[in-house]
Amino acid sequence: MKSLSDTYTLSNDLPIPCIGFGTAGGEPGSGVPESAILAAIELGYRHIDTAQSYGNEDSVGRAVRHCGLAREDIFVTSKLVGHEHGYEKTHAAFAGTMERMGLDYLDLFLIHWPNPIAYRDRWQAVNAETWKAFEELYAAGRIRAIGVSNFRPHHLDALLKSANVAPMVNQIRLCPGDTQDDVVDYCRARGILLSAYSPLGAGGIFAVPEMQALAQKYEKSIAQICIRWSLQQGFLPLPKSATPERIKANADVFDFALEASDVELIAGLKGCVGYSMDPDEATW
Repeated sequence: MKSLSDTYTLSNDLPIPCIGFGTAGGEPGSGVPESAILAAIELGYRHIDTAQSYGNEDSVGRAVRHCGLAREDIFVTSKLVGHEHGYEKTHAAFAGTMERMGLDYLDLFLIHWPNPIAYRDRWQAVNAETWKAFEELYAAGRIRAIGVSNFRPHHLDALLKSANVAPMVNQIRLCPGDTQDDVVDYCRARGILLSAYSPLGAGGIFAVPEMQALAQKYEKSIAQICIRWSLQQGFLPLPKSATPERIKANADVFDFALEASDVELIAGLKGCVGYSMDPDEATW
């Protein structure tokens, strides 16, 4: 991989840009602003990741429509909010996404959480209903690829019992020290691409001495080391920032490679930025 225009290939042969621009905010419903999304596109990002819960699908849609590029040149991902699971609710929620974005189709749509609190006593059945709606939207061409987020192997096992189309992506928290090896191994064995949110460990990584030493060794920032590590692991990282300088720097990761021993060192920093939330215990 040599540039932001490089891609992975999903199981349905759809190319997906190898780095995405994350737009989640620090609080629910407070996603990064339209100005930052436009800056990312101007700086070369061609994959924008949002979600219904981020509260900025309208900003993402406006940026995509007004950036000056053809629609097909921008890969747009969004995610279904937890309280809208179920067959009919999913169809209605997707229609809401498309209305807010002002787009004719979505490149990738994900089930954001596998076990929302509203459906905790019957999440398997509700996910099956939700996925049926996803498959219909995919077959109709409204979505070019479908997938999940925060799913562990037992969630995927349950979904695959009734699925006609397997998920193409699983977006999970992946960063130095939080590598979710069991999820990664499961998805790799089934051709499911791993998309990595919080690739910088929500900022905690900057205080880790081993990462500081690697930044000096490679003459790169700790953020750049993290993103490069993610790419060398075969993940699709989703760095986020509202600052143009950092947005640009986060994409400047194609002129160096980490040594294999350093890739292992970074993966071995267990717990340095904490661990992923158990999706079966999420309170939303």
